[in-house]
Amino acid sequence: MPAPQTHYFEVETTLNGFNKAYTDLKMPVWAPGSYLVREFAKNVEGFQATSGSEKLRTEKISKNTWRVYHAKGKEVKVNYRVYAFELSVRTSFIDAAHGYLNGSSVFMYPADNKQLGSTLEVHPAQGWTQVSTSLKPAGGTFTYTSSNYDELADSPIEIGNQKIYTFTANGTPHTVAMYGDPKVDEARLTRDMKRVCEEAQRVVDRNPLDRYLFIVHNIDRGTGGLEHLFSTTLSVSRNAYSSEAGWKGFLGLVAHEYFHLWNVKRIRPIALGPFDYDNENYTHMLWVSEGGTEYFSNLIVQRAGFLTPDEYLGDLSNSINRVENTPGNKQQSAAESSYDAWIKYYRPNENSVNTGISYYDKGEVIGAVLDLMVINETKGQKHLDDVMRYLYDQYYKKLGRGFTDEEYQDAVAKVAGRRFDDFFRRYVYGTETLPYETALGYAGLKLSVATAAATDVALGANFSAAGGKQTVSSVLRDGSAWQGGLSVGDEILAVDGARVTDDPNKLMTNRAVGSQVKLLVAREGQTKELTFPLLASSARRYRIERQTNPTAEQQTVLNKWLPVR
Repeated sequence: MPAPQTHYFEVETTLNGFNKAYTDLKMPVWAPGSYLVREFAKNVEGFQATSGSEKLRTEKISKNTWRVYHAKGKEVKVNYRVYAFELSVRTSFIDAAHGYLNGSSVFMYPADNKQLGSTLEVHPAQGWTQVSTSLKPAGGTFTYTSSNYDELADSPIEIGNQKIYTFTANGTPHTVAMYGDPKVDEARLTRDMKRVCEEAQRVVDRNPLDRYLFIVHNIDRGTGGLEHLFSTTLSVSRNAYSSEAGWKGFLGLVAHEYFHLWNVKRIRPIALGPFDYDNENYTHMLWVSEGGTEYFSNLIVQRAGFLTPDEYLGDLSNSINRVENTPGNKQQSAAESSYDAWIKYYRPNENSVNTGISYYDKGEVIGAVLDLMVINETKGQKHLDDVMRYLYDQYYKKLGRGFTDEEYQDAVAKVAGRRFDDFFRRYVYGTETLPYETALGYAGLKLSVATAAATDVALGANFSAAGGKQTVSSVLRDGSAWQGGLSVGDEILAVDGARVTDDPNKLMTNRAVGSQVKLLVAREGQTKELTFPLLASSARRYRIERQTNPTAEQQTVLNKWLPVR
């Protein structure tokens, strides 16, 4: 990276002992953990190859494959540049301040020899003194080793002058590499992260680590995290640490990405490894891998003492509200949402709210309901933690592979002592409303539902205020605007003859259900008048509450689910 301000990494790959007349080198099209074809090859330029002083013939044979012709067994050097100027947890980035790379977007692999190990040398830009990666050192300065390409691709690297913090959790050294000069209390940071990590391990109760790295990008607006085998990258607002809500949000992100070292990196659907880097890797199980991780991460934060049980129930209530007030929840199942992540979740449009549901949100609430059912069925002796332990032992450790959809259901049945086939058919592969009331009732809880009042109408549209205009950004299925012909992209000029200067939804208060509203809109350069009746709001407000005088059996279930330590 001799000129980081130009946003280029320069890569040299040395190949030895390849006994064909040519070697094909491939660049992945996606990054594991982020289910979108990103076409990383588009950022490659200057590809060339040499053997000694001889320049070798090369040709590109597909969108992400380069063929190098060479004498059999001879050493071959391949050089290319990668443009990297997208700072996210899924991509690579370099500027004058620091460099960050995900291996799948920078490193190529020999197509027929992905299993080969490699040695990596990193040459930081002038003035940069730190390299942070979970790859094992190989004896030289900034020199590392990987056992195969999957490990190389799954070990992100931060290069620059990042601050380094350390702590030990579960007997394992943990490193935190912080870029972005956040205002954070180091002692509190390492203490609380340690508590989260130790609580996370209690779920599966197995420690596969000998080291772990958190790369934390503290930027203006955080974008989430991405899991890796021995590390994670977190993108966090640099101001998140200054408020209690921001701090708990950060710990929730830590818990989510850290728990992934079990759930998805080792306990995984069979489709998610070994990876096919050329194509989409389809699975119906992201509601477990991602939604289940979200469920456990919130439990971990509660169990670690950062949330009271009632605060946790409030957060779960919010998740139920998000799911049940999304029209697409009745159109797309959790399993279908998982399978279509490649074309829907990562490629949302203005109609996504009507056609789909997040497998994060739906998976979280499925996890909560299923957990309560398992606890109740076993009279407080078992819970979903035991399912994760079984999956880890049976598929990761014993069989060395992922599990199928059916094998996940088998694991739940084995732990619970009975099958839940009807539950999976109706609520995971179907779109029926989850039996919240029944499941919560096992723990002495209930779900209150506040419906719309007679005068509570809704326009049924959302708006963007960009450029000082009120422009329709989405129209909700079967609502007033949907029935009345309002379209995404319409600019609202007036409501009932009055000029609009703010969100039109604010003008719908104190109107009766069935009353008419007249909108003047601008559509494709022309004005248009729409008149239609206002329908009752379909929104519901869900809140988990405690029942009075729970039975001993209900208290046993609650104590197993939300223990107070």
